[in-house]
Amino acid sequence: MLVACWSPKGGSGTTVAAVLLALCWGRLSPSEVVVADVAGDVPAALGLPEPTGPGLADWLSAAPDVGADALARIEVDVGKGLRLLPSGARGGGAAGGGARAEALAALLCADPRPVVADCGIADRTPGRQLAAGATLSLAVLRPCYLALRRALAAPVQPSGILLVQEPGRSLQRRDVEDVLGVPVWAEVPLDANLARAVDAGLLSARVPRGVDRVFDKALVAVAG
Repeated sequence: MLVACWSPKGGSGTTVAAVLLALCWGRLSPSEVVVADVAGDVPAALGLPEPTGPGLADWLSAAPDVGADALARIEVDVGKGLRLLPSGARGGGAAGGGARAEALAALLCADPRPVVADCGIADRTPGRQLAAGATLSLAVLRPCYLALRRALAAPVQPSGILLVQEPGRSLQRRDVEDVLGVPVWAEVPLDANLARAVDAGLLSARVPRGVDRVFDKALVAVAG
């Protein structure tokens, strides 16, 4: 199963949401969970040094006959039951598109392990192809007019929404669901402890209490 996390605009918290989903899934899953770093920020969110070897950018730019075995060789064991498919672009995000990105989506969907992809902004390749070809496509949104406007025009139809709640917003969960026509699977609070864990590079060691319950709830929807 490939679960693609993406956003219609930057600054929505997509990378942190993808990492939290993978961490919580890794805690509950009997198998390892793979995190595909399309946008280029997953190691930083996990508090890890940037991988120096090849990554998704290299695989996407390789010849068509370079397949799943090469993809397996670029995985990095990051502990906590997680395997990382690094971007391979020194944090700049994996480049490439077209048939290779579609092939990547198909391979990740066929992986017997759960795969969570941080696809970044959905109008960029190859994140767009992965989000479009994923088993489940989760849009990470803040409840603001500009985000909803971008989401309506996005090239990808989400399966569900991870809604980042901000105090004082006039738009609520029901408004978001009515506008986009898909369910909110979890409401993620803006949590100061979560921000501090990310800034200190401690997210993989310490998912704040309460935030883990939110993503456990999202995983129930994913499994259903």
